[in-house]
Amino acid sequence: MTAQQSSTAPVDPRPDGEDQFPAGAQVFVRDEVWLVRNSVRTEHDGAKVDVVGVSDFVRDQEAVFFTGLDTIELIDPRRTKLVRDESSNFRRSRLFLEAVLRKTALPQSERRLALADSFLLDSLPYQRRPAELALSGRNLRPRLLIADVVGLGKTLEIGLTLAELIRRGRGERILVVTPQHVLEQFQHELWTRFAIPLVRLDSVGIERIQREIPAGRNPFTYFKRVIVSIDTLKNTDQYKHHLERINWDAVVIDESHNLINRGSLRNQLAQILAPRTDALILASATPHNGDAKSFAELIGLLDPAAIRDPEHYRAEDIEHLFIRRTKISPEVREQMKGQWADRGPSQSVRCAATPAEEKIFEELAAVWLPGENGTSVSGVPLFPYTLLKSFLSSHAALKATVSARIKTLEKKDEPTATRAELAALRTLQELVEPLTEADSAKFAALVEQLKTIGVGPKSDARVVVFSERVQTLEWLRTVLPAALGFRGRAAEESTRVMHGGLSDEQQMQCVEDFGLADAPVRVLLTGDVASEGVNLHRQCHQLIHYDVPWSLIRIEQRNGRIDRYGQAHQPQFRALILTSEVEGAKDDTVVAERLLDREDQAHRALGTAEAVTGLYRAEAEEKSLIQDLLRGRTVDESLDAHRAEAEADAAMDDFLADFFGSVGDAGPGAEDGAPQDTEGSGAGTSAPGSAAVPRLFTSTAEFLDEALSEVFPDATTSLDLHRDTESGLLSFRPPTDLVHRLKALPLDYVREQRLRERLLVTFNRRLAEHSLKRARESSTSSWPEISLLTDLHPVVEWLTDKVLVRLGRQEALIITADVPEPTYLVQGVYSNALGRPTVVKWMGVTRGGTVEDDMVGLLHRSGVGPTMANPMRHSEPATALEAGIPDALAAAEQFLDRHRDAWDEPLRKPIDDYKARLGDWEQPTLAGERTKKSLASLADSLLTTGRPLMRVLAVLVPDPEAPARPPSTA
Repeated sequence: MTAQQSSTAPVDPRPDGEDQFPAGAQVFVRDEVWLVRNSVRTEHDGAKVDVVGVSDFVRDQEAVFFTGLDTIELIDPRRTKLVRDESSNFRRSRLFLEAVLRKTALPQSERRLALADSFLLDSLPYQRRPAELALSGRNLRPRLLIADVVGLGKTLEIGLTLAELIRRGRGERILVVTPQHVLEQFQHELWTRFAIPLVRLDSVGIERIQREIPAGRNPFTYFKRVIVSIDTLKNTDQYKHHLERINWDAVVIDESHNLINRGSLRNQLAQILAPRTDALILASATPHNGDAKSFAELIGLLDPAAIRDPEHYRAEDIEHLFIRRTKISPEVREQMKGQWADRGPSQSVRCAATPAEEKIFEELAAVWLPGENGTSVSGVPLFPYTLLKSFLSSHAALKATVSARIKTLEKKDEPTATRAELAALRTLQELVEPLTEADSAKFAALVEQLKTIGVGPKSDARVVVFSERVQTLEWLRTVLPAALGFRGRAAEESTRVMHGGLSDEQQMQCVEDFGLADAPVRVLLTGDVASEGVNLHRQCHQLIHYDVPWSLIRIEQRNGRIDRYGQAHQPQFRALILTSEVEGAKDDTVVAERLLDREDQAHRALGTAEAVTGLYRAEAEEKSLIQDLLRGRTVDESLDAHRAEAEADAAMDDFLADFFGSVGDAGPGAEDGAPQDTEGSGAGTSAPGSAAVPRLFTSTAEFLDEALSEVFPDATTSLDLHRDTESGLLSFRPPTDLVHRLKALPLDYVREQRLRERLLVTFNRRLAEHSLKRARESSTSSWPEISLLTDLHPVVEWLTDKVLVRLGRQEALIITADVPEPTYLVQGVYSNALGRPTVVKWMGVTRGGTVEDDMVGLLHRSGVGPTMANPMRHSEPATALEAGIPDALAAAEQFLDRHRDAWDEPLRKPIDDYKARLGDWEQPTLAGERTKKSLASLADSLLTTGRPLMRVLAVLVPDPEAPARPPSTA
């Protein structure tokens, strides 16, 4: 609002019909005063304004108002009441100004990162690239697919991106969707590393909320930031009507390659969420399945107009949306030196089949897989390989496969057609039925390898053992502990099993227990449910393939569970290779051993094995390999055939392989402090440096220290506050209003650490890191008792709000400073049609009309700081200073108007570039035309519109007893 606008309530509409309520401003609604936290436009109800109560009756209560439903009065800046600050060192004024600076969202024009150095993680520029790309402006909205290979830290990259969105007022409402077994892991990382709290919801949790809220209310509005498993949300019949009625600031979908199949429940969920969020972050180490159209559809979720020809496109067509690095990418390799041990070789442990196993090899070779000149007893060509793979896993798996096949054939009631195969199956059944662990060469080798590694009752050594077959895992659980020397309760606790048949809670508990140093589990027996997204490297660097998947992709995914960022020891891989002396036997040397070698070669040469076959999906690789084996090809011939065929046929140019190389890798020369990328080109450029964030205090720690003293002068008593000056630990009892805010934190964390009774926080990174490490070594809780205070931490946000509400309605403070004449401190904010700030200026306006747009610099030059004295005297009465406010606001608005076009130019250029690309995007369908118009409208809505909102923050006045200084001139 400006001096030319009406001073009556409610606030006048802006010329373009937009109301604006900036964060930190005060509004009058329903006879009460509220502090604005965030404001966004809605489709039907005007502006949605998130507020917290200021006046006594509603103090600290949270609420949401809509301009279409309520009369919301924005305080008229011309009627600002000036009050004298009588606090020591003008602490009250300095805290208020700092709080306003902190609460104000960074403008759209600020492309650089503001918070990257403030979190509990290593400073690795390559992990900042996704956030830089999201903010670059090359796409209309912060949308991207992070496709780094396994282990590079995609969760950390997502956390950095979300943090920057929150700082820009674009992360109030966040939805994270992950596979069920990584829910807690993802939630844990975002809180402990970034202080971004996510409430974990499952179907039971959603039902509980629905019972607590009024009938018909959307359960997804109950918490602002939530994490839900995709297996819960994909039930579109149950949740679709709720999801269609809510918009998010940011949606994250992990393992997004699972969204590709059109018509699937996961795909339907993505189609619902994508148009109802501003930011959309997809993450997958295997970004596509080899089908160009399917991948184009996935990219279309991010930007419907990115790809003109879904049959053929290149990496450069979507480089504004896509980033992928491998471990051997130059930037990654350079920055990870000494921080991520190189993986060891994949060691084949050959196990000579026992006599009982050789009999089964003989039967399989003679009856089921007889070679080139023989005929299999099975009429289903692929089934003999199913038998073989079951046997190569374990006799328990073979027994289950044979039993299931017999039941299937008996149900057919076709005795003539099935007689031979049933007889052969019963022969196998007779051979396998009496087998025990004593007849298993692999089991004996597993026990030997585990003992060599050091696994046992008196050792802390841990190992992950993978198997494709649930029957194998369950059998190993019953026989392995005793073979390793565990007895009694220790035998039960030493070994855990994890597979897809467990509930999400059981899977998460397995992962958590394995990651806790003092938990008794020593061996994790897991199926391939743990091969995607799960961190198993915290306490483990040893992995054994009990059986080997017939897919390079799956082998690499398994290995990536311990070969990942943060691994302190060299990852060691072993595979048990069952060998046979039977002529024609297809033992593990035929397939498994060759696959292990080829995966290792590809990983070292290319950084990934995912594009070797050109099939891009584990299931497709296995199916193709078996079919090639049936044709008589070897493993190497099969792996090479697809690439050779593609190279021989120009029409089959495998352009999708481009996306499995490095895309968006800035190279080893990119370091912090490099020249700013003024064009906002994002990935593939030098790091653009840090954002220019105005601050009056030197650090958040200094601000919090003074804020506590101001708001709680008796904190030792009222908060039971204890400070450890040596370690930097703060310990206090949270008051009621802060306890209320803790509902947004992970519920397990609040309960296990008893946060409602006492909070332990610190700015000391080493102390916070030590607390996190100690939590990983605890069997009671993986949540650290001490959290790192960052700008996003609820304690910092709570104190910031407490500072702001201490100033009365429509008030600004008078500060005696080293200035020649009264100087008004004014905030000016331009916004776009969506209500988001595009330009934010902090100005000092003298009585003579001179405007300076460096308020913080002016404050420092004027001596405003912690050492300044408050002389308790002023040059003129407050009423005389108030009379100059309208002229000061008018001068500030004129200054903004003169420079608006220049400030708008960096915003306008990428939007114009996008609209130019959009003009070339043609779709023959009516839906395509509607999409094109919608995107063009979105592009226009991002440009600055209307007049600026103005706000008087304080006024600097000269000390009447100080030597006179000449006033500034325009």
